[in-house]
Amino acid sequence: MKPYDYLIVGSGLFGAVFAHEAHEAGKRCLVIEKRHHIGGNIYCEEINGINVHKYGAHIFHTDNKKVWQYVNQLVEFNRYTNSPIANYKGKLYNLPFNMNTFYQLWNVRTPAEAKAKIQEQCKEYEHITNPQNLEEQALKLCGKDIYQRLIKGYTEKQWGRSATELPAFIIKRIPFRFIFDNNYFNDSYQGIPIGGYNRLIDALLENIEVRTGIDYTEHRKELDSLAEKVLYTGCIDEYFDYACGHLEYRSLRFDHKLLADVEDFQGNAVVNYTDRDTPYTRIIEHKHFEFGKQPSTVITYEYPDNFEQGKEPYYPVNNENNTQIFNRYQELAQQQKTMLFGGRLAQYTYADMDDTVAAALALWEKEITVTNN
Repeated sequence: MKPYDYLIVGSGLFGAVFAHEAHEAGKRCLVIEKRHHIGGNIYCEEINGINVHKYGAHIFHTDNKKVWQYVNQLVEFNRYTNSPIANYKGKLYNLPFNMNTFYQLWNVRTPAEAKAKIQEQCKEYEHITNPQNLEEQALKLCGKDIYQRLIKGYTEKQWGRSATELPAFIIKRIPFRFIFDNNYFNDSYQGIPIGGYNRLIDALLENIEVRTGIDYTEHRKELDSLAEKVLYTGCIDEYFDYACGHLEYRSLRFDHKLLADVEDFQGNAVVNYTDRDTPYTRIIEHKHFEFGKQPSTVITYEYPDNFEQGKEPYYPVNNENNTQIFNRYQELAQQQKTMLFGGRLAQYTYADMDDTVAAALALWEKEITVTNN
């Protein structure tokens, strides 16, 4: 008999939830992590009493009551509501696009006035019957003011290319709200773990053996021999040594700054910079996630970045070529008898945290059903 039932590669949210469920079912688990801390991209570092989201802003939101109850049985969540601000060349606009935004853009005060203005702007582009790129699609959906001030620059920075070079399907629709409501998410449940996300990961991995600073790819044969089955949450193309080609990603770069003599830098957790000339896409002020009253503050400049080996892959580039490559890797993955694949990197997808929790729970349910049979 091998020392462990499951080796879990990666201590992010997916791996931690799976490990928790397996441990609760009496399975022997070993979690390994390449970084020198657990938690993956939801890891927080405490600086001057502020929980700093080291890998970008993470706000837990969901309509899935089962998932909300699941995480709340582990840690208590606060009532944080995501209400980002857009800064376009010094002018501020509320997000998502709602009556506050329309008032700031056009000085309109009623839903009827706002709808009429949008229709007027869209009419200029009604000749575009089959949008060939993101720019044409956006102009057809929202007109020039919203597109040029709040979509174009931010999107071009995010993807590292002109909007005319991006596929139209990236913007399928533009959600307008004809009410004065700055709550970015429509979900029923929303918040941040009180004390930061480390408390959630710590609760999930309580009493489970975890080893950090271990690169699975460098010690795969030795590590695989320790467990009956392996859950792999890393990049699927890396696991198969890029046999079907490299999948494309976008990366991010974070510049964290402690402002020791500043109590409040921007008055909001997230401010997006939507003009093309500002090199970063947003500034995050972390204390606002937990309504902090500390005398100092920590801000993070978030920069889009090209992905290359050694950088963190954040966003998949979902186009036809990458989809075909991923499908070939999926076929290979299904042939692995003792391997499980899960999480955003192994599934080559962008996943919100609630979807990640739900997917990990579903994989465990499937696994325990197979095991019991």
